[in-house]
Amino acid sequence: MKNLIKLTDKQSKVVIENGELLSYSMNEKEFIHQKGSPGWRNSDTEMFPVIGPTAQNNFVVPSPKGESLQDQHGLLREFPYTLISFDETSAVFEKIYKANTPVTNSKFPKKSKLEMVSWPYDFRFQKSFTLYENRLIVEFYIASEIDMPFMLGYHPAFLLSGNGKEYIQVKDKKITLSEIIAGGAKAFPVFDCEDLFLVKTEGYNLHIKTTGFGHFMLWTEVNNMLCIEPITQYPYLEKMNFEENMFKKSKGMNSFSVCILPVKKS
Repeated sequence: MKNLIKLTDKQSKVVIENGELLSYSMNEKEFIHQKGSPGWRNSDTEMFPVIGPTAQNNFVVPSPKGESLQDQHGLLREFPYTLISFDETSAVFEKIYKANTPVTNSKFPKKSKLEMVSWPYDFRFQKSFTLYENRLIVEFYIASEIDMPFMLGYHPAFLLSGNGKEYIQVKDKKITLSEIIAGGAKAFPVFDCEDLFLVKTEGYNLHIKTTGFGHFMLWTEVNNMLCIEPITQYPYLEKMNFEENMFKKSKGMNSFSVCILPVKKS
């Protein structure tokens, strides 16, 4: 497997490493937070099959098939993608999980007391990238047993100027970077929303359009990056007790998409 996959379509370029979106640029303007820069150690990841912290629940997540042990944001990120296919403008990655297989928790022991995590269902999780001249589409396909409970969140980080003046526009509502930072670790929720704009001070604004998720949460601690996260469930409304209504139920095959559409400033 090639570690770095490069997609190009005229003036647009994408770089992916082991399923992680490292770069998306148009006309040499970079949109993705660069690993190693202040703010976050990654550039994108997924949250599945749970979103949010689990420590206050003793890391226990209930399900119809019994309890499982999960750390924050779920176990999907704890094992690697396999490259399925790629060409000049697209790439498909996959993770396959066998029910109750123990997976090493990367947070242990420095950030967690939980050494191994697991989930009582089989699933196949695909992540695909399709680059067009004027947009990038990221799609997720989850195959599992019908009625498997799950939450899904996509967690990309976008590059900002560092001047603190960028903001999020949702219909007629403006959400400033300072408001998002003040939200702290719980992130800033945007409910019942399928698209929003990241309004920047120069270059391109970004129109983020989604299907299947239903909500967003916004997180950063710095002025140079912003995580704009489509989510199926905002996990911080009350004590995290993982009630049944917090989860989607699998249809057997479930699909979700995120479109990142650069819009040149006038």
